[in-house]
Amino acid sequence: MEGLIEAIQKTPIIDHHAHNLLLPAEIAAHPLMSMTTEAAGPALKYASSTLAHIRAIKQLSEILECDPSWESVQSRVEEERRRPEDAWARKCFQGIETVLVDDGLDADTVHPYGWHDRLTRSKCKRIVRIEKVAEEILALALMGHRHRSLNSTEFLAAVKESFITNIQRAIEDPEVVGFKSVICYRTGLAIPDHAKLDPRAAVDTFSQQRPSDFTRLEDETLSPYFVHLTAQALARSASATQPPKPFQFHTGLGDNDISLRLSSPSHLQPFIKSYPSVPIVLLHASYPYARDAGYLASTYENVYMDIGEVFPMISHEGQENVLREALELCPTEKLIWSTDGHWFPETYLLAVMQVREAMELVLCDYVRRSALDTVQAVKIVEDIFFRTSNRLYRLALALPLPFTSLQSERRLELSIQEPNSLTDKSSSFMRFLAEADSTKFLRLQWLDYTATLRLRILPVKQAVKMFRTGNFIGITKGVLGLTQLDSITPGFRPVGEYSLYPCFDSLRRAGQYGYATVQCEFREGNGEEVPICPRTALRRIAEKAANKGMEFLVGFEIEIVFMKWTEVDGVVQYKHPPEDQGHAWSTAVPLHDYQTLRLVENAIDRLETAGIDVQQFHVESGPGQWEFVIPPLPPVSAVDTLIAARDIISSVAPEYSLRATLVPKPNPGAAGTGAHIHISMKPADKHEMFFAGVLRSLRAITAFTYPNVSSYERAVDSVWAGGTWVAWGSQNRETPLRKIKDSHWEIKCVDGLANPYLALCAILGAGLQGILDDEHLSMADCQADPATLDKAQKKELGIEQQLPKNIHESLECLRHDRELRGALGEDIVETYLAVKEVETDMLEAMDPDKMRHWLIERY
Repeated sequence: MEGLIEAIQKTPIIDHHAHNLLLPAEIAAHPLMSMTTEAAGPALKYASSTLAHIRAIKQLSEILECDPSWESVQSRVEEERRRPEDAWARKCFQGIETVLVDDGLDADTVHPYGWHDRLTRSKCKRIVRIEKVAEEILALALMGHRHRSLNSTEFLAAVKESFITNIQRAIEDPEVVGFKSVICYRTGLAIPDHAKLDPRAAVDTFSQQRPSDFTRLEDETLSPYFVHLTAQALARSASATQPPKPFQFHTGLGDNDISLRLSSPSHLQPFIKSYPSVPIVLLHASYPYARDAGYLASTYENVYMDIGEVFPMISHEGQENVLREALELCPTEKLIWSTDGHWFPETYLLAVMQVREAMELVLCDYVRRSALDTVQAVKIVEDIFFRTSNRLYRLALALPLPFTSLQSERRLELSIQEPNSLTDKSSSFMRFLAEADSTKFLRLQWLDYTATLRLRILPVKQAVKMFRTGNFIGITKGVLGLTQLDSITPGFRPVGEYSLYPCFDSLRRAGQYGYATVQCEFREGNGEEVPICPRTALRRIAEKAANKGMEFLVGFEIEIVFMKWTEVDGVVQYKHPPEDQGHAWSTAVPLHDYQTLRLVENAIDRLETAGIDVQQFHVESGPGQWEFVIPPLPPVSAVDTLIAARDIISSVAPEYSLRATLVPKPNPGAAGTGAHIHISMKPADKHEMFFAGVLRSLRAITAFTYPNVSSYERAVDSVWAGGTWVAWGSQNRETPLRKIKDSHWEIKCVDGLANPYLALCAILGAGLQGILDDEHLSMADCQADPATLDKAQKKELGIEQQLPKNIHESLECLRHDRELRGALGEDIVETYLAVKEVETDMLEAMDPDKMRHWLIERY
C-alpha cells in the first residue's frame, strides 16, 4: 500500500484544462472568494458558508501558517503574492508537470499562456476556445459589412472560410494541443444535426446588427454551426497513424449562465455518434451528471471523461462520490484530470491537494476490499494523472520512474520495521497508518463492567514510538471495579497496575476525522492475561470452542434512538420526536425527515470508511428509532465491530443537533430498544445441544443481557421484544430465542446497556456447556405468543419458567447457576455481581425521570 500512496502523492500531473492567472494589476478587481465557487454577484456572499470554502480556509491556513479564518488567509495570501520571482505561484503549482491552457477567457487581464512555463517543469500548451475564434471573426465581418454591402450568402461564406482557415492553422500549430467549446453556456449541449441547421437565416438577422451591439456568440443556429465546422475540420485531419486533436466540451458545473438541464453530456450523444474519429473530452466531471459522462466514455471509443473542477468546488464527500461514480463504469484508461484553475494560483494548489486526498481515500479503500491490487491501483493513478493525457494530447512527455523511496519524514517513520519488543502483530498498525495517512490520533479503548467505553488517546507519533520500544500504557487495577461515576466497587483498590495491551486486529478508522481506534485487553506487568478482562474472557471462550472443533459467527442488530435536545437554564433536556409524524416499523414516511436521513446516510458512509459494511437499515417502531444490521463475524471481531459501529453512529448525531441513545426505554410510552444477537455455528449438528444449554441458563444469562434497572421496562410480553417466558420458537418473535434456520438462531432478550463481550461470554459459555453435557433440547418449538397460552399449553411445550422481572432477580439467578458460573469462571461472576450491586443501588436511588435522563447521557 505504501507504493500506492507514494504514487498518489508524487505522480506529476498533466493539468489538461485550466486558465490563465491574473495580471498583478487585475487581482484586486477579482474576489478571492470565487476560488471555491461558481457563484458571482450577490450570490457570492453566501460562498463562505459552503463546505468547500470552509475546507479551503483550513487547508490554506495550514500551508500559510496562520489562523484558520478568512481574514487571516486573505492577509497571508497578499503577503505571499509580494514575494519576488513568483515564489508563491511556483509553490502553488508544485506537482504539476504542465498546463494545457484555455486562453480564451479574460484575454486582456491575464498573463499569456506561455508565461506559465515558469511555474511548471514542462512547457505549457494551448487549448483553442472555438467560440472566441468565431466571435473575433464575426466582429470583423460586421465591421466590414458596414463598408461594403454583402448578402447573407456572401457574408456566411466569408465567415465560414475565415473560421475554417483559423481552425486549420490551429490544427497545424504544435503549440495547440486541443480545442474547446463552451456551447454549454450558450445554447446547451443538445446540438442539432448539421444537416438541420440553416445558418443563412441566422446570418440575415445577425448581419443587420451594429458591431457595437455584438458581444458574444449565442445564436441557436450559429453556435452549433461553428461546433460542427470544428469537428469536421478535426475529422479531416485524421490520418492512419495520427488521430485528430481532442475536442473538449464544457459540461455540467458552471455559473448561472448555463441551463443546468441542458448541461448534461447525455445531450451530446447524437453529436458523438456523428464524429466517431474525433476524441471528445467531457470536462468538469459533468457534475452533477458524472454517471452520464461515465456511461458515454464506456460506450463510445472516442469519449474521455475529465474529473476536474469539482476539486475544490464541492465538498470532500462530494469529491469522493464523484470519483467513485466515475469508476463505477468508465474505463480507467479514459479518465483524465484537470484543475480548471483560473485567476488565482490558490485554485491550482487546492485542486491538486484535494484530488490526491480523494484518490488516496478511494483507491486505498478498493485495495483493502480486494477490488484492486496495488499494481492495478498505481496504474490507475498514473493513467489519470499523466499517461492518458500525455497520449491523448500527443505531448510526448516522460513519466519519471515509479517512486521507490519514502521521502517525507512521516513515510520514513512508518516504513521502519518494528523490533520484536511488542509483537509481530503490531506491524499491522504500521500498515494501517500507511493506508490511513490522515490518522493523527489513536484511541486505545476498553469496555468496562458497566458497558462504559473508556479510552486513552495517543498522538500517532507517540504511539509509533511506544510500540517500537515495547512499552504500554499503565492503568490502575481498580479500573474494572469502577462505576459510571468513577466510584470504586468494594473489594477493588487503586493499588497496582495493568498494562493496556492493544489488539491490532480491531484497528480501524474512528467516526471523527483523523482518529483511529483499537480495542485493548488488560495484562499483568509480566505479560500474563487478566482473566476478568471482558475481551480476554470472550477470546478465551472462543478459543476453547475452536479447540473442540466448533466455530461461531455472530451478527448484531444495532437499534438506536435519535433524540432532540435543548438547553434550558444551563440544563440539557432530551425531547422525543413527536409520535404523530407517521414513524412506524419499516415505513417510508420517516425518510421525509431530511435531517435524520442525512445523519443516517453520513453514519453509513463513515462506517464504510471504517471497513464496516451495513447489510441493511430501516426505521423501527419507536419515534426516532432506527435499526442497522452489521455483518456476521467471529465472536471477538463481531463485538469489536459492534462497539466501533455504535460509536461511529453516536459521533455523527451531534453534528445534526441530535443525541443517539441505546437506552431500552428512552420514551416510556413508545417501543423499546433492543440489541438482538444472531448466532450460527459449525458443525451445525450440535446446535440443539448448544441452545438447550443457553435455555437452561437463560434466567442467569439475563444478568448480562438485561444488565440494568431500566432494562426491565422493555422486558414485557406481546410487543415483539422476545417476551418474558423461557422458550424458543421457529421464526417466533415473541420468544427470547428465535430459530431462523438450522444453526442460525437469534437471541432477543438483549439490550444496548449490556457489555457485549460479557453477554456473549455468557451465551457461548452456557451453550458450550450444553454441548459438553449432551443437553437435550426437551423444550418444544413454540408457535404462539407464550403469554397467550394457558398453563396446560405451556406445560405441554415445556415452558415452565419466566425470565427475571428485575435486575435483583437476574443477579440472584446468576449467583445460583452453577453451570454458568463454571463456564465463565468465578472471578468474572463475582466481579460482575459486585459492580452491578453498586450500580443498581445508585440507579434505584434516583427519580425514574432523572435515571432515564442520566442513562441517555451515557448510553
